[in-house]
Amino acid sequence: MSLEHLTGNAETENSTPSPVDISLLSPVAPTLTVPVDQMMGAVEGVRRYVISHLARIGRSCDVDDVMQDIRMAAWDGVARGNYRQIPGVPFEAWVQGVAGNVCAAHVRKELGHKTLPLLVDPGEGESSEFLQKLTVLVVSRDYRDADEIIDQEWAHMVLGLTRAAVAAPVWHLAVGSLTEPRRHAPPSPQDRRRWNAVTAVRQTAKTISQALDVDPEAVHDMPGLCRHAVGCLPSPLLRGVAEAIVLPEHHGVQRQVAITAVAEEFEVTDRYVAVQIGTARRLYQTAWRVIRSSMTSAV
Repeated sequence: MSLEHLTGNAETENSTPSPVDISLLSPVAPTLTVPVDQMMGAVEGVRRYVISHLARIGRSCDVDDVMQDIRMAAWDGVARGNYRQIPGVPFEAWVQGVAGNVCAAHVRKELGHKTLPLLVDPGEGESSEFLQKLTVLVVSRDYRDADEIIDQEWAHMVLGLTRAAVAAPVWHLAVGSLTEPRRHAPPSPQDRRRWNAVTAVRQTAKTISQALDVDPEAVHDMPGLCRHAVGCLPSPLLRGVAEAIVLPEHHGVQRQVAITAVAEEFEVTDRYVAVQIGTARRLYQTAWRVIRSSMTSAV
């Protein structure tokens, strides 16, 4: 057999295409039992829930990413047949469950890190100057990562005052949520207590930060001190509760009238306002003490 013949056979074999899975040429489109418009509308309907859930740990800036994860999870669940229509149960309820699972997974992931945005939440429209001042505080039992903190002396002061202002169990729950191993399971009552602790620590840290920014020379008397302390609270609702209920020390009928007025102003329920009174009082007292201490030091 000649060399030319062997070469020709080799070229023929190399030019022969390899077998191709015909399913790859025309993949089967997923069968959706729910219209796309209804699916996307149901996902968008959980946005407020997602914002509220992530705001508890100061991660409102992650809302768009989590919403995209929910869209993908809902689409994948419907396409794979994981969704089964049940009489009397709307599709939106199933999406709500998907959103809850995705949010819980995201929260566990964030709390598994050793950094926590205690003072700022980009979703709240903070000024760029404040964002540059300190974006993330490192929370650890011994502050080993202090070298990574911007403006270390100021950050240490905020952390120290925050730790002194919150109850020890709350502080340990918040720190534990960052330092203990991650759990990949549905949220437990202990998880919810940890999230509440993180919220309490973050609110306290932000209140203290703003109280430290108050110029002692701008406070001329006790009423002025009280007004500045109210202004240090971290949200408009808490400031409204402190100004209308905590500061006047209303009780009985006057207290209920004030609760109703605040609820109407902020478009929430009376019960929600009543629940916030304890938090507003604690934060107000914390801010008052910090400002008062600054005034004493300035003398």
